[in-house]
Amino acid sequence: MAGLEFERIVILTGSGISADSGHATFRGSGGLWQGRRFEEVATPGAFVADPELVHRFYNLRRRQLRDPAIQPNAGHRALARLEREWPGEVLVITQNVDNLHERSGTLNLLHMHGELARCRCVECGEEFEWFDDLETRTACPNCGRTGCLRPAIVWFGEQPCHMQKIEHSLEYCDLFVAIGTSHTVYPAAGFIALVNTFGTAHTVVFNLEPAMHSAFAEHYHGRACDLLPRWVDRILESPRTSCG
Repeated sequence: MAGLEFERIVILTGSGISADSGHATFRGSGGLWQGRRFEEVATPGAFVADPELVHRFYNLRRRQLRDPAIQPNAGHRALARLEREWPGEVLVITQNVDNLHERSGTLNLLHMHGELARCRCVECGEEFEWFDDLETRTACPNCGRTGCLRPAIVWFGEQPCHMQKIEHSLEYCDLFVAIGTSHTVYPAAGFIALVNTFGTAHTVVFNLEPAMHSAFAEHYHGRACDLLPRWVDRILESPRTSCG
């Protein structure tokens, strides 16, 4: 590892990388938010008030994971390749709740907003891998109770997952990369400020929009599936030099 400039790479991904695979997002044109206020489907109060509605909404999203037309794209595959071939450490933190990173081969991965392909019992606290529809009459595989399974998603007002590990990784990374994220949803929107406060990491952003690009040392405009394979090629060709 001697002489390796970026020993620890941390990559934050947002909905932009999944949009390139055709996976509908909450925000943006054609997003699943259209016609629904988030208070109706993505808060603990919404689940208490109308669990059937919440289940219908997330069942629709979960079915997308089973759609054979929705596959990891070149951006996902490029990040998985970087993890496989980079001589240092690569950690991917995703705001996305789909499983496209896993399906592309990424292993060192943290879902900070939960996962569509998992559910949790509010009675016994157990979590389960889950690809089928959920209904209020669905029984918990562990405790057998009904009406207690919910999507293992971080709803508005709930604490994101893995925050202690994420903050530690941001403090000690040498390269921080943000991909396809709006930089409007906290705490992820504050990651670049946190990294810059530590002052030890080079920073790169890939996005369609120039949001907050002034906070990053390097910025690239365009689709992640087009830009990331070329960027990863450059990184892997010169692992002991700058990524620029």
